[in-house]
Amino acid sequence: MTVIPVSLGARSYDVIVENGLLARAGDHLAPLSRGRTMVIVTDENVRPHLATLQASLAAAVVQSEAIVLPPGESSKSWAMLETLTDRLLDLGVERGDHVVALGGGVIGDLVGFACAILKRGCGFVQVPTTLLAQVDSSVGGKTAINSKAGKNLVGAFHQPALVLVDPTTLDTLPARQVRAGYAEVVKYGLIDDPAFFAWCESNAAALIAGDADARSCAISHSIAAKARIVGEDEFETKGRRALLNLGHTFGHALEAEAGFSDTLLHGEGVAAGMALAYGFSAAQGIAPPADAERVRTHLAAIGLPNGLAAVRSTQSGHELVAHMMHDKKMNAGTLPFLLARGIGETYVDKTVDLAKVTAFLDAQPR
Repeated sequence: MTVIPVSLGARSYDVIVENGLLARAGDHLAPLSRGRTMVIVTDENVRPHLATLQASLAAAVVQSEAIVLPPGESSKSWAMLETLTDRLLDLGVERGDHVVALGGGVIGDLVGFACAILKRGCGFVQVPTTLLAQVDSSVGGKTAINSKAGKNLVGAFHQPALVLVDPTTLDTLPARQVRAGYAEVVKYGLIDDPAFFAWCESNAAALIAGDADARSCAISHSIAAKARIVGEDEFETKGRRALLNLGHTFGHALEAEAGFSDTLLHGEGVAAGMALAYGFSAAQGIAPPADAERVRTHLAAIGLPNGLAAVRSTQSGHELVAHMMHDKKMNAGTLPFLLARGIGETYVDKTVDLAKVTAFLDAQPR
């Protein structure tokens, strides 16, 4: 078992990582139940894990009730938020209760936001079952739904009370989902940890193929990196937490082009976005071209998209930049970009000329 603290004063909590943890989750959740029925929210794809979790709660003498939602990014919507909050109210959830979010990033984001606004805020626990959720979205308290204008534009900061990570839940994931989640793993190396990027280059294939040691190492390292950054800048006001958005400005524009559908998974968009961020940095003379090519080569080697051609983008640079203008990081009409001086040297640039971004995107192979 690895226990990683997220240090946020009164909002601090632990992330527990352990193989087989789901079958023992009831021991960790029972103290939060207050002797009441715990509500679990999940989706249709996670039903096998739901049975394991409910059995674990029953063994800990905790009753549970499940809400099962449709899978996919389309569930991060106003309509599903209304459906979920109405159902939680029907079940009598109180402010002192803790709702359990069992699933991937969609479930975690949706449930976290519902709990942030339900009765002006109730507790919740993250039990992530995808690699992307385990290493990124379940930690840090960002919750949101999508809107017509863009991804994650309606949401709130609402920290979980606990995060339970069982790497063995990844054994049931399709390989595409594991690869997409891996994009958020390698991101930590590209942000500020070149040694971890080198580790990724050597171990990514084993991780994706199911090697338990590689997965546990990557998950624990990634969570610790995110916990450190979140602890320094919880509400993304100091610039430090913004580094976690590497690849997301480009990636969210590509996701918007795909209609926020399974045509392009979030991790796939982030992967292409990181390659574009490094490519743009190299094109502007900021990063060595060899480093940008190293990123592209690694992503392609493990089956992740590394540019516009790989995601079959058809929109012009102007159209993609128009999507970016809805980015939630916009500040006084300026859009900060995450650029890089080299591998592990990401920084925030608030002076990027969008005309140069447009020209760069138009020049990319389609």
